[in-house]
Amino acid sequence: MCGIVGYVGPGSTLDVLLGGLKRLEYRGYDSAGISVIDPEAGLQTRKRAGKLNVLVEDLSASPIKDAHIGIGHTRWATHGAPTDGNAHPHLGGAHQKLSLIHNGIIENFSELKAELLAQGTKFSSQTDSEVAAHLVAREFEETGDLTAAFRRVVNRLHGAFTLLCIHEDQPDLILAARRNSPLVIGLGDGENFLGSDVAAFVEHTKRAVSVGQDQIVELRRDSVLVTDFAGHPVEFEEFTVDWDASSASKGGWPSFMAKEIADQPQAVGDTLMGRIDSEGNVRLSEFEGLDQLADVTRIIITACGTAAYAGEVAKYAIEKWAKLPVSVELAHELRYRDPVLDSNTLVIAISQSGETMDTLMATRYAKERGSKVLSICNTQGATLARESDATIYTHAGPEVAVASTKAFTAQITAGLLVALALASLRQSLPKSELNELGLELLKLPRQVKQVLESLPRMRELGREYSQAKSVLFLGRNVGYPIAMEGALKLKELAYIHAEGFAAGELKHGPIALIESGQPVIVIVPSPKGPDSLHPKVVSNIQEIKARGAKVIAIAVEGDQEVSQYADEVFYTPDAHPFTVAVLAVIPLQTFALELASAKGLDVDQPRNLAKSVTVE
Repeated sequence: MCGIVGYVGPGSTLDVLLGGLKRLEYRGYDSAGISVIDPEAGLQTRKRAGKLNVLVEDLSASPIKDAHIGIGHTRWATHGAPTDGNAHPHLGGAHQKLSLIHNGIIENFSELKAELLAQGTKFSSQTDSEVAAHLVAREFEETGDLTAAFRRVVNRLHGAFTLLCIHEDQPDLILAARRNSPLVIGLGDGENFLGSDVAAFVEHTKRAVSVGQDQIVELRRDSVLVTDFAGHPVEFEEFTVDWDASSASKGGWPSFMAKEIADQPQAVGDTLMGRIDSEGNVRLSEFEGLDQLADVTRIIITACGTAAYAGEVAKYAIEKWAKLPVSVELAHELRYRDPVLDSNTLVIAISQSGETMDTLMATRYAKERGSKVLSICNTQGATLARESDATIYTHAGPEVAVASTKAFTAQITAGLLVALALASLRQSLPKSELNELGLELLKLPRQVKQVLESLPRMRELGREYSQAKSVLFLGRNVGYPIAMEGALKLKELAYIHAEGFAAGELKHGPIALIESGQPVIVIVPSPKGPDSLHPKVVSNIQEIKARGAKVIAIAVEGDQEVSQYADEVFYTPDAHPFTVAVLAVIPLQTFALELASAKGLDVDQPRNLAKSVTVE
């Protein structure tokens, strides 16, 4: 979950490290630090608790000598509180010539630390990471070979880790290792980079390599060697990053979240691009990697957090259109309950980063039991994509704000594409109906743009409710996962009580929460169609209004009835009930953004959260 960056080359190492850490700060922001090696000054380390700007100000007030090799880290705390001492890098050995940074959790650190303490090692932090630094330093003293020492240590570690290590006695080498935690290499001209994702170095190069499971990297300015943990060379494949550094900047917006909400027409459009033709035919070339897809008898969608709510929307569409039974499983529960999985089960794994540890472990479990895995992912070269049988990339571009917005709407869009493609494969709907649905999807980017243009009143409402202690959300059918996502956004950003309920459950308990003045946001389905749940949801609104609630309704254009009962109505374009899910969530994102901003909170970096949860 931490951000890591490494650089070796002729440029300014400080500029590369601090620039990379700035772009990686969404991965962790409770402390930051760097180490560089100068031929004259030797190893120099500076680290500070707090956000990255605290370190930058410290370096400005008390500069260190620039160099041509170094490593940097921005932390999301797991072991030890956010303090200067617990910040990375950690130094190893009696002479502290070695510097190491770590992303992940070393599960057997306690026994390793006991071993070092028995030998007289002095520790200066409460972290598991410092154990690795001292172990490598000790092995290097014994062997005189830094690479061999590093390899010995990583083979002893259990858990999830990405490690970067430099040593004053070998000032041209960065060593890195990866197990269950992301690491990518950036290939430059006479310089090379390392990062926890490509944002670390995209300003300098778009040539990248994903490091595989249990692999070690030896990085020099003019060479890259990748081996497995046993020391055998490994071939690697280069890919090109399809976005540039400007995509990860605010571009004049007050926050990354505000920018990313505004990015959603393009994110949805890019996810659809090349996958639906002008007649509404869906073509997913990604299905070619899934053998015997026609034999699938059930689908399990697995994800965590916001991605799981996108999966819930996909469930409704797949069952409705492709006539396949679907369950949505939280990844951290799936593999621990001994689920029934076989070769006729398709597992769809959804993760923006493709590095969510719970989702990775769930998909590995599924593959061990013979299931095919289709992933929906936003990040090139991600572990999830590499380990899946096929991957649908959402092409939403980099998402920097911790609370997901454009990645979520792109995930829903991808899920609807999968539903249509499966329906086409199974011939479960007439071709004319499939084409109509495809054309409905093609309308989405324009409709999202319409929603964005009509948000001023929702922004006002967010500010008006900034002192609310609780907000409830109601929805039915695809409106239910959208209600849960709206509540999650408010919890993430504003730190207040917020819950999303299935509106049909209201009388089964949640109505007890309704009291005078209680804000309730209701996602109202379209009144069209014989199976519409519109009358039932309007009845829910009447029930909570009778008990004094303040109701904000999200309804489709043309719905006049709901305005008779709700205090405020926000209208989305009249669209297919499933695509309305994409449109209805945007005002909820905006409401949470404005409410939290009015409270003076940091909407891009909420407390206690990191963008990518790469540990269990």
